[in-house]
Order: sequence, then C-alpha cells, then structure tokens
Amino acid sequence: MKALAILSCVIVCNCCAAAEPQHQRPNIVLIITDDQNDYFAAASGVDAQTPSMDQLTKQSISFSRAYCASPVCGPSRAALFSGLFPHHTGAYLNGCDPWRKSTQLQAAETLPELFQRGGYETWGMGKLYHAKLPADREPKQWNNQARANGGFAPFGDREHQLSGKFFSVQEWDGPDEDFPDVKSANAAIEFLKKRNSDQPFLMVYGLWRPHNPWTAPRRFFEQYATDQVAFPPPGYSQTDLDDVPSSGRDLAAIYKGRWEAHGDRSVDDWKRVFHGYLACTSFADWNLGRVIHALDQTPMADNTIVIVTSDNGYHVGEKHHYGKSTLWEKSANVPLLIRMPKGKNAGSKSDATVGLIDLYPTLQTICGLPKTSHQLDGNDISPLLADPTVDWPHPAITTYGEDRFSMRSGRWRYIRYSDGTEELYDHSSDPHEFTNLAEKPKFQSTKARFRKLVPKTFAKSLGGRNG
Repeated sequence: MKALAILSCVIVCNCCAAAEPQHQRPNIVLIITDDQNDYFAAASGVDAQTPSMDQLTKQSISFSRAYCASPVCGPSRAALFSGLFPHHTGAYLNGCDPWRKSTQLQAAETLPELFQRGGYETWGMGKLYHAKLPADREPKQWNNQARANGGFAPFGDREHQLSGKFFSVQEWDGPDEDFPDVKSANAAIEFLKKRNSDQPFLMVYGLWRPHNPWTAPRRFFEQYATDQVAFPPPGYSQTDLDDVPSSGRDLAAIYKGRWEAHGDRSVDDWKRVFHGYLACTSFADWNLGRVIHALDQTPMADNTIVIVTSDNGYHVGEKHHYGKSTLWEKSANVPLLIRMPKGKNAGSKSDATVGLIDLYPTLQTICGLPKTSHQLDGNDISPLLADPTVDWPHPAITTYGEDRFSMRSGRWRYIRYSDGTEELYDHSSDPHEFTNLAEKPKFQSTKARFRKLVPKTFAKSLGGRNG
C-alpha cells in the first residue's frame, strides 16, 4: 500500500508538472492597426495625440526600426500570419487572393492554426487577413465567430468626399457603434471580462483605422486645432522627387490624381486630409486603449504579452504621395510595441532592425508551440525581448513586386527597382530620405554590401493591383 501511495504521488506530481507549462504559457493579445505610420512617436515631429500608445510605450519594449514585409494590407498580413516572405509566395500586391492562389500559403500553417494545435484558444475580430481563405480553412483559424464587423465604413457623405468615398474626411456625429473598430473592441472587452479558463489564449484585434476614409467621431477631430498642428509634416520637401529614379516616381504617382488635386497645389485640402489622418490615428488609439485597459482589469494581465503594430505605414504628403505602396520608410516602417508580463524591460527602446515576419517564430518560441511543417522566414527576436540592447545584425526586407524591394539595416535604406535603378539613404543624417546617395561614388561599397543580401529568386507574382 505504501509503495502504491508513493507511485500514485509520483503519477500525480508528473501530471501536474506536465500540465503546468500549459497553464504558465503566456496569453497573447495582438492588436493590428491599419495604415499607421510613426506619427504617434515623438521622434516623428508630428504631434499625434495617442495617450494609449504613449502609456503602452512606457510599459513595453519599443522597436522604432520595425518593418512590414509588403507595404500593402493583404500581402503584409499574409506574411505575418504565415511567416513567409512575399518573394517566396508571390503575394506582392493587394487583390492577389494570396491564400487561395499561392501553393506555398495553401501549405503553410497559419499562426492561429498553430496556436490552436498548440493548445491555445484563439479569438479574432475585425480586419484580420484582408483576404479570403479556402472555405475549409476559415473555421480552423478562430474558436469564436470572427467577423469583419462592417469594413471601412462609415464613408464621408458626398459633401465631404475629396475624390470618391474612400478619399473623404468627415467628423462623425452618429453613435460610436457606427464604426467597426468600436464593435470589435466591445466584443474583445466582453471576451476578456467573461473569460474564466486556465487555457491560454491568442487574441487578435484588427482595426480598420487610421485607414481612409478619414471619418471618426467628432471629438477626435476637435482634439486638434489645425492652426496649431505642425504643417506640412516634417517629411515633406518640395523637391523631394528630383533625385528619385522614374520607377520610384511611378510608385509615388499611384494615386497621382489625388495628390495633384488635393496636395501642395491645394494646401487647404492637404491640411484637411492631414487633420483627418490625425483624428483617425487618435480614434484607433482610443479603441486599442479600451481593450488593453479591459485586460488590465483582469488577473490575466500578469501573464499576457501585448503586441501593438500595424500592417504597413502611410504617406500623408511625404514623397508627394497619399497612401502606402512605396518602398520608402514612410510605407515600410510600422509601430511595434511589445509589453512583456510583469513589466519586464518596461520602457526599453531597441534600435534593432526587425520585421513583422519575425513575430511568428518569436511567438512560437515564447509560447512553446510545436514546430511547423513549413520553414519560417523570420528571425526569433526573443533574445531582444530578454535584452533589448543585444547586437542584432539582421536586415529587414520589404518587397512590392518581383525584384522590386527595399532593405533597411542599421542607418541605411537601400532600394532597388525591377529595372535595376537604385536608391540609398543614410538615416543618421537624413531621416526623411531627402537625398538619394545611390549614384555617389563614395557609397558604392555600401550598395555592394546590400547587393549580397538580395534574395536569389523572386516568386512569380500572383497578380493584383498597385495601390
């Protein structure tokens, strides 16, 4: 009997030990805004009012050099959720239908699928993939009934449309719940309040703002007295495109009609767009702040990693452009704040060059998830989360078409277009990329170093549209 009791104790203890890692594994709250540039950061020189992100920055490790794999929504999200670069899948452009056309993405296990297989509950709401998955894969992503909750609406009425319903700016006087981001935030808050389980969870809350149309509740417009906001944005120069090759100017001209009609030739319209973008940035900040606050009212916060990022950046006049879809810093750079449990490394800043492509392998490691059958392209940045000052030699690559890409490494941005023309910028002295150094003899060795890092092959494009 004594031996049986000892054996029973051993079995119970071993079972507890096996179960403990699942209970101790961190929850993940991943919040993805849409088209958010660096205006929230003091270093941008733009006074965007983002109190939630300001507070989160004090609690988090912040990465000022974080980059998307593609400067448009669908391909960027395909890369984030698959861990595969666009130059391996061919998913370069919006509208390319990546999950149903790419054989690599069809074979890849998505991040939510991996979390489910690893024993996590998965919850998603809002703008998530921005592309359809094969019908049989849709139910495998989330344990809840994930919904887009209404898309980009509400649009500005005809009076407030500068160039069609998407290019509109309007103060909204209807209820907050007219906006999908509010509905999704409400659902996220309800999930967190009611949750009563030891099972770890992955929550992905996808916002539609600050993506245009720039409609937001009136109070977010009223936060900004337009005569007191620095204008034009610091990244604008009248002669900025003079030293840019024609392929770069072509990208800046994707929405040429918008800039020509409502840009620096019509400063009042430009100010209006700038005002709308800032208001929508503050509106997004308010919504994500509500979700984080709800989490922090629960005991789960002590064992939850919070990640706030965006799918790509955005130009609001920089490079004479409204939009993303370029290979410059303003399109490629994204916010990345990672709050670790129990305040670990709170308020730290990392100068490491990282990519959204790195989130998949990092979460796989931190959460003790099983290996995937497909080879992940990103780097596990968990060493940076342990020590934000650790040396990090990896560059970040952003692609926008076959053999059309940019790389960021340390102080440098290198761009090459499919016709072989190049750009090179030194961010230590030129943070807004005003001066293209690519043709200067002094910098040929710098370009040569980047050329060694260029992918050997680029997958055939799945198609889609520019912009």
